[in-house]
Formats: sequence, C-alpha cells, structure tokens
Amino acid sequence: MATHAIGDLQGCLHPLKELLGKLQFSADRDQLWFCGDLINRGPDSLGTLRFVHGLRDNARIVLGNHDLHLLAVASACHPVKKGDTLDDILHAPDRDILLEWLLQQPLAIQQDQWLMTHAGVPPGWRAEDALRASAEVSLQLQRDPRQFFSEMYGNEPSRWQPDLQGSERLRYSVNALTRMRFVSADGALELKQKGAPGSQPPTLMPWYRHPDRPAADHEILFGHWATLNGKADTAGVHALDTGCVYGQHLTALTLETRVRTQVHGWQR
Repeated sequence: MATHAIGDLQGCLHPLKELLGKLQFSADRDQLWFCGDLINRGPDSLGTLRFVHGLRDNARIVLGNHDLHLLAVASACHPVKKGDTLDDILHAPDRDILLEWLLQQPLAIQQDQWLMTHAGVPPGWRAEDALRASAEVSLQLQRDPRQFFSEMYGNEPSRWQPDLQGSERLRYSVNALTRMRFVSADGALELKQKGAPGSQPPTLMPWYRHPDRPAADHEILFGHWATLNGKADTAGVHALDTGCVYGQHLTALTLETRVRTQVHGWQR
C-alpha cells in the first residue's frame, strides 16, 4: 500500500493520468491525497473533477481557493472571474452531484505525522487547531452554503484571535488554510503578495519560516504556491504545487518512501 500526495491539478487531467501510470497506482492498494485546487485555469476542469470524484475511497481531498470559488459561483454568491474555466462544470448534467461532493470535503486532513492543507498552517497553530478550523468551516459550509459564501471573501481579520466569532472566525480560517503565502513578524497574514520568496518586502516572510513554527508536531503537506516550484527550505514542510497548469510539472510525494515523482504539466 502506498499513499501519494499530489499537487494542484487545476483542471489538468492528462498529466494526472500520466502521473498515476508512472506511480503504478492501484485502486486495490493505494490512496491518493489531493492538496486542493482540483479545477480552474486548466483545459479540463469538468473531466478532472469527474475523475477524482470517481476515485471514491481511494482519494482524500482538501479544498483549495479555486474549489471554494467554484462553489461560491455555483451558489450565485460571487461572479465568474476573468480566466476562469468553470463553465463546463456549471452546465454539466451531473453538476449537482459533483458540487455536493465537493461541499463535503474538508480544509485539512491528518494521518499519523502528516497534515495536509491547501496553503499551509499559520504561525502559532498546531495540527489540532487546523483540524478544528476545518471542522468549523465544514459545518457552516454544509449547513448554509449561500450564507457562508456571501461572507467568505475579504482579507480581514489578518490576525488570529481565539475569541474571533462568526464570519470573521471562518474567514480567517479559510484565508489561512487556502490563500496564505507570506506573514509578518507578528503572524499576520499578508494576502496581496504572491511572488516567490525574496520578492516580498523585508517585513514579511514565508509562513513556514516564521519563528513560531506552525504545526511543529506534524509534517505539513501543501500546494497553492507554484513559484516555490516544490521547494520549501524548512524541515518537515513539503511544497507540492510545481506549476502543472503553467506547463511545468505535476508532482506526487509518496509518504511511505518520501520519493517524489513528476510528469510534465499542461502543454498549452
């Protein structure tokens, strides 16, 4: 049995199938962990979503910012953005089945020493904090998705406080687990900077370099940050987004062996 953690797909079905062939994936013995952003920007969002949905118990998924954006658009709570490739899903005959399944997925999963979220874990949080936040978001997302998505967008609050309540508490959790890249010395999220490490102002640092080591009790798997090219220079932190949708690579990390396997990404 092998567990393969796979980086952002973003609608790139052909590279995923090629990667599974290279891994010699077997539904009888193996499990796949997907770090979010299954869809959007790539050539086959609908086919990718159908394929991952069809994996059933062989797949575990965390939601990424693009997945949440799709659900918000489908709930009529946010407009389509320029560059989105969501129309094939929104008009598919099996749309409701796929979207309902996506709504059931968490923001964080954990097994043994491994913890996966889409963007990482903010300073000061341990694994149980990420899992608690994921559970809180999932509860509200499934209880009242329209209300949830009507309040999800925005960059504030940027700092975690245990006494945050309601939409502010949920928004911070979503931003930390699906959008974060850089943080300030006091742990505040800075969501406007999107470049590679070194491109940010000197007052900011990648979240995984913060002295208050996030989830130091676990090894963290994350995607979201393509310009890292799979390289986070901190022990116990594993970056998986290697720019598949930008024509670079799709990457899998086999957890039992820590071996990385890659195929070429989408060739436009």
